[in-house]
Amino acid sequence: MTTLTDPPKAGFRLSQLLYDTRYRSITIQVIAMILVILGLYWLVNNTIQNLSALGKDFDFGFLSQPAGYDINQRLVEYSSQSTHGQAAIVGILNTILVAFLGCILATILGVIAGVLRLSKNWIVNKLMAVYVEGFRNVPLLLWIIAIFALMTEGMPQPRDFKVGGDASMILGETVAVTNRGVYVPGVVFESGWFASAAMNWLAVIVVLVASLLVIRVVRRRADAIQEATGDRPTTWWQQLGLLIIPAGLVLVLMGATMQYPYIRGFNFTDGIHLRNSLIALWLALSLYTGAFIAEIVRAGILAISKGQSEAASALGLRPNRTMNLVILPQAMRVIIPPLISQYLNLTKNSSLAIAVGYMDVRSTLGGITINQTGRELEGMLLLGAFYLVLSLLISAVMNVYNNRTQLQER
Repeated sequence: MTTLTDPPKAGFRLSQLLYDTRYRSITIQVIAMILVILGLYWLVNNTIQNLSALGKDFDFGFLSQPAGYDINQRLVEYSSQSTHGQAAIVGILNTILVAFLGCILATILGVIAGVLRLSKNWIVNKLMAVYVEGFRNVPLLLWIIAIFALMTEGMPQPRDFKVGGDASMILGETVAVTNRGVYVPGVVFESGWFASAAMNWLAVIVVLVASLLVIRVVRRRADAIQEATGDRPTTWWQQLGLLIIPAGLVLVLMGATMQYPYIRGFNFTDGIHLRNSLIALWLALSLYTGAFIAEIVRAGILAISKGQSEAASALGLRPNRTMNLVILPQAMRVIIPPLISQYLNLTKNSSLAIAVGYMDVRSTLGGITINQTGRELEGMLLLGAFYLVLSLLISAVMNVYNNRTQLQER
């Protein structure tokens, strides 16, 4: 119940949208949103009008048209009669392949080089410094072309591997390094569960993922026992068995056999052919990005207090154990955030594959398909969307790992 002494309630006035701090921020955001929407509308409308003036429309139907070109490096079945959509899928898989392999090798090289840069051995320290400064201060494209030229001009020809030739295979006569690429043993399915080899490999991957999930449960149980009793049970043999036995059993049931390359006529046949373009791109991306990762690792290690190393030494830990158990686990909190950026850079830098003829998504969807169909706008939009989604996925996965390594505070 109101009384005569209650002050009158002030009504809402339009001037409050500008002068009242309670509403000013909302007003600015609404105006900014309206301007953005108007800008996008103008851009889309202008694009449609320009396409109409050129006699074009905005349509993705070209993806179902026959591609009419071959792709030399592919992970799934493809022919020149396949559609542009299938060609784009082949290019996407090729991009993911080189990005995945590059991230793994670049991480290994970067961690090793970063640790060795802190070595007290003068020769080792300077050699790593030469590697880091040499690779990260020279454009990546030059390294790709240089490694490709080295593979093409410096390796023996396949005919040199014939009886009486100057070249010979390595690793027990199972791997051949030639100027046309590297030939390695491959796995073929004689009685696979699926007609497609890609589906058979997908089944093996599913089994491996399931094994990793079980291994994670085993490790969590070991952590719980260690926290409760102070003693950690030995589980490495269980983890190794869970990783190898199920996948090996699936391969045996599918009738998987090893297929070794051998010289036939003027070239090698059977096995897996890793082309020079793939190897050059993979090595160049790994070595180039590994140099940046090495500096990130070195900075992360230096960020850890020297007292941590001294305390570990006082407990009797050897230097290598100190690095693995004390320094690196703490340094990961500093290393992971900039490491994510390097993974993203490596993935996007893979678009330079066109320089050596590696058929990634930039060469297929963003290159030949656009030239044949004239759908440059649609093709570039799809290409940009692919790199955006792939980058966001990498960031999401690495951010989950980053959150797990961060120091949890109360």
